[in-house]
Amino acid sequence: MPRPASGPRAPLPSPSRPARRRGLLLALGLLALPLPALAQFGGGGPTEVGVIELEVSAAPYQVVLPGRAVAHDQTEIRPRVEGLVEEISYRAGTRVEAGDLLFRLETDTYDVALAAAEAQLASAEATRSAAQAQVDRYERLEGVGSTRSDLDQARASLASAEASVAAAEASLKSARLNIERTEIRSPIAGIVDLAQVSEGALVTANQSQALTTVTTMDPIYVDVQESSARMLRVRKRLDEGTLTRAGDLDIGLVLETGDTYEGMGRMVSPRSEVSTTTGTVDFRIEFDNPERVILPGQFLRVTITLGETQAILVPQRATSRGSDGSLTAFIAEGETARQVTLTAQGTWQNAWIVTEGVSAGDLLIVDGLQNLRDRGAVTTVPVTINAAGLVEDQAPAGDAGSETGADAAAGE
Repeated sequence: MPRPASGPRAPLPSPSRPARRRGLLLALGLLALPLPALAQFGGGGPTEVGVIELEVSAAPYQVVLPGRAVAHDQTEIRPRVEGLVEEISYRAGTRVEAGDLLFRLETDTYDVALAAAEAQLASAEATRSAAQAQVDRYERLEGVGSTRSDLDQARASLASAEASVAAAEASLKSARLNIERTEIRSPIAGIVDLAQVSEGALVTANQSQALTTVTTMDPIYVDVQESSARMLRVRKRLDEGTLTRAGDLDIGLVLETGDTYEGMGRMVSPRSEVSTTTGTVDFRIEFDNPERVILPGQFLRVTITLGETQAILVPQRATSRGSDGSLTAFIAEGETARQVTLTAQGTWQNAWIVTEGVSAGDLLIVDGLQNLRDRGAVTTVPVTINAAGLVEDQAPAGDAGSETGADAAAGE
């Protein structure tokens, strides 16, 4: 089939009059938009930001230290005599008091030994009585019916008999102790663990395997470590007066879930030396733990309030970290935003405790920070920061009256 001959392309159709009219109206509509609306289409203009006025206030100086829970007391229970486990007298996970029965061993062998010791003591006491009677007789007949040699021999026999009685009494005491030790009791009060043996198992005296463990968890210890360098810095601030010492240390605890523990801690004792490997000092803190919320081995965070310091509180939401780790924020100077670098000495609630970088009276930008640049043009709006760290608009001065702006307009 022959191909059609090629020729010049047909010209594109020109827009119709209605299409041109719609384009013109669109252009006129954009030109009629106010300046903020034009900014959405690439127009320029100052950025509206929310600001708060900074002021100096007293802020608690806190340090947060990682710690680990340690049992107040923990004892491994082992048998002191050999025998078969006849009874396990506790339920695992329950609290036991000092002296409560945990295990009972069979006593047949020790009952026999006790009876033998009692018989031995009775025999020794009889021998001693006979020896004593002979000594008494020789003392009455000395020089008449007995010689000095007979009396000395009688007294030696009495001494031997008394020694036999003492040995028999010791054997009897040992036999009674063995009987008592067949009842294995808890030496401390605490929570008893699972039994590591079952009834009928043979146990031996002072074996390596513990029968169970009793742990005291109320109160409980939390061990923490503090840098010796920071301790020196805190002491220097106390000497300089920039930090006011608190009367009593306020010690709190943050659980693994991030929740704050209700009870307050008590300092038990700091160590008197610095670790040569970590450069830290160990501290032990005691917490009441009646509900067993804290368990030995848990990793926790301890907050210690050392005193108060005069500083400026800068909300954390208004700051950012630079690539070099520096803490920065923006303040409004007239109609210009200026970026500043802050020096912080810890945190309090949702704010940094700032000692350098800003001054009282500065207007800190806390809202509208997205895409904000140093020396950028801004318009400021006063706002407030609530307890949760959220920004709220300040109420106009006229709102304090009984008639709102809307009511006034309605009245007109």
